[in-house]
Amino acid sequence: MNPRKFSDLFIFNRVAEERSFTAAARSLGVTQSAVSQTIKRLEREMGIRLLSRSTRSLAPTAAGERLLETLAPVIAEIDAKIEVLERLREQPGGRLRVTCGKHAADTLVWPAFSRLIAAHPEIDGELSVENRHVDIVAERFDIGIRLREDLEMDMVAVPVGPPLRAVVVGAARYLDTCDPPRTPRDLSAHRCIGFRNAGGTLSPWSFEKDGHAETVKVSPSIVVNDGDALVGAVCAGMGLAYMLEDLAAPALKDGALIEVLADWCPPFPGYHAFYSSRRHPTRAFTLFLEALRQENKKRVHG
Repeated sequence: MNPRKFSDLFIFNRVAEERSFTAAARSLGVTQSAVSQTIKRLEREMGIRLLSRSTRSLAPTAAGERLLETLAPVIAEIDAKIEVLERLREQPGGRLRVTCGKHAADTLVWPAFSRLIAAHPEIDGELSVENRHVDIVAERFDIGIRLREDLEMDMVAVPVGPPLRAVVVGAARYLDTCDPPRTPRDLSAHRCIGFRNAGGTLSPWSFEKDGHAETVKVSPSIVVNDGDALVGAVCAGMGLAYMLEDLAAPALKDGALIEVLADWCPPFPGYHAFYSSRRHPTRAFTLFLEALRQENKKRVHG
């Protein structure tokens, strides 16, 4: 059906209900002239008179009554469906699909996600933890959690995590055998442990000091693709490793690892929640964003 024809039928139904062009126009927020012209056009296209008009009254013709018998229940059902959908918008039920990497899941997303599902069991939640780059639109995820630098241009990005920091660390047993690096360029003289990301490339080692940024492509003697394996390898004295400070924190605290190049490793913006700019947020989606913000506050303020 031509979309305009449906609009004309809707206006005809309203006029028949109100028994007045003026009242129908007022309820629809249009002029009386517009309503009158619409009815004339509808009658002309259908080739039949639908309304009987006089100076004092307006009523459907026999043909108009037959049309209303079909039209009125359909419009009433559509109105009822729309009302149900509008109520659902205010309710947190429905499906929520979230994707993120392992570090984001461990430190931020899982605590927020699990707390939301516990508070709202009517939400069907799915959390996909994987380090590969995920096209959330193609794979039908509602929201993803990544670093801002990894986001596409057509995505809305909302900061949800505290600043992060990368560190270069080594085991005491390894550093006892050599001079620690003083600048990033000194890394060429060291055994390094590389991390292969989900795209198959080695993660670069990025540094900054006094406004000077420097990226080093190390030639690793060992390569892993798992954060726990990276920590295990460096704790075993296999060389220096570059990783998020959160991963190294327990071993740094108990003295198993020692940080080097600390003055070359400033904090950088943390995780962002991202979603398609074309997406209409559901109530569950909005609640999850708020849960992420609350988790971030807990981490920042202890």
